[in-house]
Amino acid sequence: MILVYSRTTAYRHASIPYAVATLRDLGGAHGFEVAASEDPAVFERAGLADRYTAVVFLSTSGDVLTPEGRARLAAYVDGGGGFVGVHAAACTEDDWPYYGALLAARFDRHPAYQPGRLRVADRTHPATRHLGDSWEFTDEWYDFRTDPRTDPAVRVLAYADESSYDDARMGGDHPLIWCREQGEGRGRVFYTGLGHDASAYDDPDFRAHLAGGIRWAARAAEGDVGSPV
Repeated sequence: MILVYSRTTAYRHASIPYAVATLRDLGGAHGFEVAASEDPAVFERAGLADRYTAVVFLSTSGDVLTPEGRARLAAYVDGGGGFVGVHAAACTEDDWPYYGALLAARFDRHPAYQPGRLRVADRTHPATRHLGDSWEFTDEWYDFRTDPRTDPAVRVLAYADESSYDDARMGGDHPLIWCREQGEGRGRVFYTGLGHDASAYDDPDFRAHLAGGIRWAARAAEGDVGSPV
């Protein structure tokens, strides 16, 4: 069972309902059930690890957890649970240092929604192994406050090609999709900056990307974190 959590207390993406429906479809196709919620109480009950093989923060924004929920989520991931952040998950729990370290980078700003290109750095991971060396996509191309590679555990799977779209500001290499491990239990963390618009969830490559990331975090698909890039 995967928990898809989409609570927002700041900006709310109109794509969320369609994205939740898409994840249910992907679960049916790839052998995982989906429980969707926007109730923070879902994290306050004991036994997260008994109920869910991964938690997906689907374009969450603002403060979305209670203090007890924060503690239980941290214990879940540190103990070996899977965590997936999609798009605005990087705009979430801004005053909780643990969450910033968990995700490895926080949202800064983005240019206008527009076509662009990703350079795929790792084609061995389940989230990217179906892609070629580059991936044309239309989205909000998130800039982050820091480079996630300041965390030595991060393995970058794909970079935004800043020459392919207007108003990029991170400069040089621009990580957009990555994974890492967390805690003594080696919890699996996967983040993708893509997923702003509902149309993204109709794209076959993006659907395969999401399914691969979720299944990896839930330990249903193989793909070692490996050496950081």
